[in-house]
Amino acid sequence: MTDPKVHIYTDGAARGNPGPGGYGIVMEWVGKPYKKEFSEGFKHTTNNRMELLAVIVALKKLKNLDTKAVVFTDSKYVADAVEKGWVFGWEKKGFKDRKNTDLWIEFLKEYRKHKVKFKWIKGHNDHPQNERCDQLAVEASKGKRLRIDTGFEDQEKGLF
Repeated sequence: MTDPKVHIYTDGAARGNPGPGGYGIVMEWVGKPYKKEFSEGFKHTTNNRMELLAVIVALKKLKNLDTKAVVFTDSKYVADAVEKGWVFGWEKKGFKDRKNTDLWIEFLKEYRKHKVKFKWIKGHNDHPQNERCDQLAVEASKGKRLRIDTGFEDQEKGLF
């Protein structure tokens, strides 16, 4: 993939894991002064769920189909699942014995609408956009109006 149009930086956080959590996103249009930030907090969730949800939310923000994007994440869980093809094997097996099935299904729906590559970056390594995403995620997790992560609640109850 050459010349990606959008760089997406994502991070997730959970205090307690599970515990209050949030995600942070920085989106930049390559070659233009366009930059947007997004974040949201949840009452009870996990770090992995927030890492993955950040990517899903960011992909949903892409307005045009087949947008070229690079997602920069410090989550090996997310980056490796996609770049090493694990998630496609999980999908073929109906996500049997996998956590976060609801989010992986949603991810694949959004992922397939675009041309997306993942790049893993080391967290807490003075990468400006990653540091900003971390700050947004942690702030969101401390918010006053935290949402309920119904997928996590259902998973905890054994509903999927």
